[in-house]
Amino acid sequence: METPPPTNSRFTMRKFPSIASLSVSIATAGVLLVTASGCSSGPSNSGQASAEGTPSVSPSSPTPTSPPATTTPSAVPSPPPSAAPAPAPSTPSPAEQQLAALSLEQRVGQLFMVAAKASGAEPGTMEALTKYHAGNVYLSGRSKAGTAPTTAVVSSLTGTVSAATTGGVPLFVATDQEGGYVQVLSGPGFSTIPTAVVQASSGAAKLRTDAATWGKELRSVGVNVNLAPVLDTVTSPEFSPSNAPIGHFQREYGYDPASVSLLGNAFADGMKDAGVAPVVKHFPGLGRVVPNTDVSSDVRDTATTRNDPALEPFHAAIKSGTQWVMVSNAYYDKIDAANIAPFSPTVMETMLRADAGFTGIVLSDDLCSAAQLEAWSDAERALNFFGAGGTMLVCADPTSIPAMHRAVVQKATSDPAFRAKVDAAALTVLRVKAAH
Repeated sequence: METPPPTNSRFTMRKFPSIASLSVSIATAGVLLVTASGCSSGPSNSGQASAEGTPSVSPSSPTPTSPPATTTPSAVPSPPPSAAPAPAPSTPSPAEQQLAALSLEQRVGQLFMVAAKASGAEPGTMEALTKYHAGNVYLSGRSKAGTAPTTAVVSSLTGTVSAATTGGVPLFVATDQEGGYVQVLSGPGFSTIPTAVVQASSGAAKLRTDAATWGKELRSVGVNVNLAPVLDTVTSPEFSPSNAPIGHFQREYGYDPASVSLLGNAFADGMKDAGVAPVVKHFPGLGRVVPNTDVSSDVRDTATTRNDPALEPFHAAIKSGTQWVMVSNAYYDKIDAANIAPFSPTVMETMLRADAGFTGIVLSDDLCSAAQLEAWSDAERALNFFGAGGTMLVCADPTSIPAMHRAVVQKATSDPAFRAKVDAAALTVLRVKAAH
């Protein structure tokens, strides 16, 4: 996700471009308040299971007539078997009912999280939210304005929710509030959050309490998702300065999976305590790479395996009920050398869904501005991500949303298998929203 400003010339910060939902159980509120952790459209039958037809009953075979010479009475015919009652139709869940009410375009919109400048959304963001039905937004860049102006910015975003835009489904509103070099929101009303390295020194109990305080600050301005904590395990303090995306900016909670799991998930639990959904990142880990996928291409991890110990912090988060996992943009040579993680069914469907039992939102890192993605068009990025099993695509450049949205709608219209993936992803988003 968002990389902090560089501390030397070797690491250039990616600049986010300026930026400017139906019914049933969802009210007209523009923002969904999360209490613990985010829409796949369901089948065209509105999510209702059709009742099975009553099975036909074969008539009884007639009993043969007895020969005249015998006095044995004729056999009495057995009554026909009773027909089994038809099962009652199942009641669609609130999320399934919501899904059934959404158009395809609105369902696809639920699969995008678009950037909005923390200082004020610009036309591209507003167009993504209104014309292209984006169902999720995140505050990007840096703002020192404090809580009152930030509340106004969030209100301008959530005010776009309507029957025409998101079908009345509220937005997830996110930001990057890790601490240290990665803190989007600051100023009056926001705490100055230290780096993860410093947070870790306070111990798990205090860290959870502190994170709850930071989470309440986010909740107070209408932010209900925090794109944190980092659960990447940097291999050693000595390697940390060379690890451009994580260690260089002191974003790590430790140098072994047990420490990272204990402390990183303490931060996540504190956010949940505050009613803000934590997003654990960057699965399956960026602690062993050297370049940063935000500003470099062909970034590869040559060591991490499908059953690597460094996955433990993520597995622990999933077991604790965390509903959001962000996937890194790196290649993993010992897992799927041919595909970057957000285009890899092995990473998202096998490792996250099957191996870890994750049922929540598989979130991409930024797929619109990162240098690692420069070889693919906007349309290809979206189609590859959702085709490989992703749930929600993060886009730092709102001007990429039109091409991405159109490509997904077009393919879903012509390809039933891809449409099923879109519907499944949309239902996942709606279920997470309905749960909170």
